[in-house]
Amino acid sequence: MNAPEPTTRTLDVTDVRAEFPQLARTVHGRRLVYLDSAATAQRPRAVLDAMHAYHTHFNANVHRGVYTIAQEATVAYEGARSRIARFCGVEDSRRVVFGRGCTEAINLVAHSFLEPTLKPGDEILVTEMEHHSNIVPWQLVAQRTGARVVAAPIDDRGELILEELERLIHDRTRLVAINHVSNSLGTINPVATLVELAHAQGVPVLIDGAQGGAHAKIDVDAWDADFYTVSGHKLYGPTGIGALVAKAEHLAGMRPWMGGGDMIRRVSFEGTTFADPPQRFEAGTPPIASAIGLGAAVDFVETLGHDALFAHENEILEYGTQRLLEVDGVRLLGEAREKSPVLSFVLEGAHAQDVATLLDEDAVAVRAGHHCTQPLWDRFGVAAAVRASFGCYSDRDDVDRFIETLQKAAKILR
Repeated sequence: MNAPEPTTRTLDVTDVRAEFPQLARTVHGRRLVYLDSAATAQRPRAVLDAMHAYHTHFNANVHRGVYTIAQEATVAYEGARSRIARFCGVEDSRRVVFGRGCTEAINLVAHSFLEPTLKPGDEILVTEMEHHSNIVPWQLVAQRTGARVVAAPIDDRGELILEELERLIHDRTRLVAINHVSNSLGTINPVATLVELAHAQGVPVLIDGAQGGAHAKIDVDAWDADFYTVSGHKLYGPTGIGALVAKAEHLAGMRPWMGGGDMIRRVSFEGTTFADPPQRFEAGTPPIASAIGLGAAVDFVETLGHDALFAHENEILEYGTQRLLEVDGVRLLGEAREKSPVLSFVLEGAHAQDVATLLDEDAVAVRAGHHCTQPLWDRFGVAAAVRASFGCYSDRDDVDRFIETLQKAAKILR
């Protein structure tokens, strides 16, 4: 489990829950128990209010108008960029590129940074625990260039085998791409160590931070990471927004991925000159309200305090693990020593989809399926799993309702 920083305060979960309007609703006549935060976290009022303020008070395009509300929109949009840079441990906000999420950020690196350098026989190193978004983009550029994607193995606990990963980094490795936190297993990877291993052989590193911001401290510059991706909706922010945080020298050398307005210096029919990063990679009207919402989400997490948040999540994970193992026939998938609050499991004799359906009848929302990690579940020999994932608003009552309903479902399905 993720070891918390020295705790100076604790979360008042009752107060935290009150900030999330959707948690007050009922489903099938019962209070909603939301246990799918790894897929998308709920939004606090601070995020909703920030987006509402933009839509109702200074709705205008950014970087273009000289009139007052356009300037206000630009200040708010660029202010969000600065807050994300700070949250990720980066001083220069020009190293933050907004996009639709981690998927788009990884594709940007794949097509604009990596593909131009790839040759037949080159390798891109990932791991067995990666989300499809950190596999498929590399496969696409590999197919076009004759390179190949190689997966570093994990052990039965769901932890990387560091010796094997180090062995797989060699003179034909062009990039190491690894998640910060596994969405299916909850494993928190030792990213600082991984960056050090790769850089020792001159290989750049991309860290998929889709699950990182909500469950682990980010410090891109301290790690010396080349690329880090941020997902808004996993971080209590809006959907359709995220960011790529990158070294300035990488961005300066990357070609544009999409063309359009606001990413140019000058356009003529004879040719176009492009803007400096990050605008070079933000063609067209950006998701202004969503970016502002993401900035508010970052502020919200920082207000909670990382030490208090991680301590709370550890407590919920320990309690949830203990209660889950009380259910007969459960096989827990992922027992890493450093872990985020995720419980993936299979129930003997039952299909994951059936388990989730019965839980929903009691207003317990969990995810069932492969969670966009099919190679990982192939490694564990399962086709699908049930996943309960927790957030800052989860409490012991949520865990107890989940286990109570799962025990009833187990009696029906087994």
